[in-house]
Amino acid sequence: MNQKHAIEIGLIVYEKAQMAAILGLTDLLMVASKIAAKHQDTTDLPLQVSYWEIKGSNLRPTCNFSSNPDGSGRLAAIIIPPTLETPIAKQAAAPWLEWLRDQHSTGVILSSVCAGAFLLGETGLLSKRKATTHWGYAEDFKQRFSDVDRIIIEDGDIVTAGGAMAWTDLGLRMVDRFLGSQVMNETARALLIDPSRREQCYYSAFSPNLTHGDAAILKVQHWLQKTEARVIDLSTLASCAQLEERTFLRRFHKATGMTSTEYCQRLRIGSAKDFLQFSLMPVEQIAWKVGYSDVSAFRKIFKRVVGLTPSEYRRRFTLDKE
Repeated sequence: MNQKHAIEIGLIVYEKAQMAAILGLTDLLMVASKIAAKHQDTTDLPLQVSYWEIKGSNLRPTCNFSSNPDGSGRLAAIIIPPTLETPIAKQAAAPWLEWLRDQHSTGVILSSVCAGAFLLGETGLLSKRKATTHWGYAEDFKQRFSDVDRIIIEDGDIVTAGGAMAWTDLGLRMVDRFLGSQVMNETARALLIDPSRREQCYYSAFSPNLTHGDAAILKVQHWLQKTEARVIDLSTLASCAQLEERTFLRRFHKATGMTSTEYCQRLRIGSAKDFLQFSLMPVEQIAWKVGYSDVSAFRKIFKRVVGLTPSEYRRRFTLDKE
């Protein structure tokens, strides 16, 4: 792979950020990049890490470290690490917000670990979304961001992880997403991290393409993720993109590699998997909750996308096994 096209993951070095997590994530991601390079039989590393910081009179974050200072990467994801202090205050978070929103608007995945979710929450991008933080901060999080949805780890273009040591989970998830499950498993083995639970939680996770560069289609993708694809009729999607319907269909398929119907089905099935794994809600109610009035149609689509029926998936992957 040509180094100028390397995938770049940026780590936010904010005030009182846990340096152990920042350095640990750097090591994990670089181990994964070297493993991936061996598979590709190249010396060019496909993934690089950068640190972003606000210093002195700078009004916006700047990069003060890159794992490959001689090459340029394409920023694909940003990770907000945990803090062992109290969560970041509104005033301290303010200088980061415009930059984080700008990055997200171009397709960069935003993610956080533990109390890092408070900085992510201040952007407003978690509104009506799914997110998690450390259990000890759960009540404060709900009061500060009362419109954030139920606790879960992944929501497409937003990824959050719980406790202070959950940076290992998030790091492996990023490796899985950008370099594939084989590299993720080899990285876990190399670092003596048990990947079994990680694989279970992220089984067949839908990872939409957000780096295609089509701003109109990206706007629709963000809207669908935020609304959990409850409204998917063509006229609404085309209107959101401010495109004619035929133009929208063509550009959506070119950007995402699938039709808008297929894409929305994948989002809905992803939500259904969460309900099956983390709740005791009956399948019929889950079908309705994710947008299917016909339970039979829901079961068929679920089986086609996942390879298991909803009941089989629940039995195999529920987190509440005795």
